[in-house]
Amino acid sequence: MRSTGDAADRWQDARPFVRGVGWWDGDRCVRADPADAARLPLATWARAVMPVGVRLEFTAKGPFEVRYRAGALGTVDALREGGRAWEVLRDGERLAVVPETPSEEERVLRVDWPGGSGVLHPPEGYSPVLLGVRGARPAPPRPRWLVYGDSIVEGWSAAMPSRGWPARAGRALGLDTVNLGYSGSAHGEPASAQQLAALPGEVLTVAFGCNCWRGVPYSAGLLAETVDAFLGLVRAGHPRTPLLVVSPLARPDAERTPNPLGATLAELRTAMEEAVRARIARGDGRLALLPGAGLVGPDRLVDGVHPDDEGHARIASAVARALREELGVPSPQPADGTARAQS
Repeated sequence: MRSTGDAADRWQDARPFVRGVGWWDGDRCVRADPADAARLPLATWARAVMPVGVRLEFTAKGPFEVRYRAGALGTVDALREGGRAWEVLRDGERLAVVPETPSEEERVLRVDWPGGSGVLHPPEGYSPVLLGVRGARPAPPRPRWLVYGDSIVEGWSAAMPSRGWPARAGRALGLDTVNLGYSGSAHGEPASAQQLAALPGEVLTVAFGCNCWRGVPYSAGLLAETVDAFLGLVRAGHPRTPLLVVSPLARPDAERTPNPLGATLAELRTAMEEAVRARIARGDGRLALLPGAGLVGPDRLVDGVHPDDEGHARIASAVARALREELGVPSPQPADGTARAQS
């Protein structure tokens, strides 16, 4: 029987436990500013209402409970089996997976926990509203890492939310990853840049461009100007924040195939990289480039576009290394001062 003298043994508001939140829309976590939604493309807002990357971080001595409501499974997210279950992690390792079913009724999830600090990923495909936690305490806050991009940033084709490259790299770096990846969108829209500029964060990463090949076709010149303008708007709110740009991954069917404006993906990648290098040459010493072409081979693309789990792991490793070595983002240190790797 629980002791009634400990505040952790009573129902607490879930918000202090929630990480990976960009904005709140009432009691829901969203990934774009709801007050500025009218300026966003419909495809961007449709993905922004999905709580991708949102999670609970906690410490507990034993089993604890989460009170929540789960909505209906979205049509797009029905394709992502990993987004239909709760995932429990300890030190980056999965301890349990608990399947979910849709229901608007309030429910309670009991988590059998061995003790210590951990992470609980909700079933993001059901957009659960997190209402309360009992039997645990919020983990200490960590520096926020804002990651903007497309479906690869959002984590498509990763087996579980914790396996996407932003989640993996965030654990390795000890950062609170805020996933601003928008599947089918992310073309460097000025509204997204301004929202990113207004959002507090200690580290930034921008990784888009693949959808500029055919989804909304760009010429090489247009993409170069877009990248420069996007980074300029971001810098208006984060003038000295470490900012890493990742250019598009290799995509076999697009590398040498012109889009409707005559640009191949290889040409778009070159234009993006040259735009970033030009800003660095003009004096932005807190900006770095990670070329994407060599990060993941075609054998690690499940559909010719999106990486599998090993592909996401490779991207995460390269991004974490670039943030450390190029921009001086420190690695986390446990209490005893010894280094500890995380998956």
